[in-house]
Amino acid sequence: MQDDIERTLLSPDEIAQRLDTLADQITRDIEAATGLSDPDHPHNTLTIVPIMTGSIIFVADLVRRLPLRTRIYPMSASSYPGTATASQGVTLSRVDDRVPEELGGQHILLIDDILDSGSTLRKVTAEIERRGPDTLHTCVLLRKQRDQAMSFPIDYVAFDIPDAFVVGYGLDYDDQYRNLPGIVTLRPEVVQ
Repeated sequence: MQDDIERTLLSPDEIAQRLDTLADQITRDIEAATGLSDPDHPHNTLTIVPIMTGSIIFVADLVRRLPLRTRIYPMSASSYPGTATASQGVTLSRVDDRVPEELGGQHILLIDDILDSGSTLRKVTAEIERRGPDTLHTCVLLRKQRDQAMSFPIDYVAFDIPDAFVVGYGLDYDDQYRNLPGIVTLRPEVVQ
């Protein structure tokens, strides 16, 4: 697997340091906007809605840094099936059995792994908004430096990266490489 790596964009240490800062920022902002730190708040729980499976490692590491009471409702969306290295359109699945139909009174933090075209976040955000949460914040691990992504409204971005196909830290190619501890590019012959 290591022989497939072309270069490392983000090391595990860089990711960990940034997540410390990001968790602090999210906590301050969400507490200020929602009053969740008040134990008498009627809905003092932050609801995390991670888009699986690419965000699984990011979510696990980020949530452990948030000093808020949380619940997690994972959902699945796919836009890079199999060996695709470009979005094939967004498919939502298993939404209704995990995310409640009514989200009134809840404060949502929607988390995804990567923002490149915005199509996944646009579709999922619309679905979550339809369910009526009190607040909705969005967060991504990576945002590609391309016009569509850079102009897309997002509350929290851990890293801006070059417009390249990346794997590791939860992101995959053909359901492989998710377990790499950093974020890397693969050698061209591996993804052909």
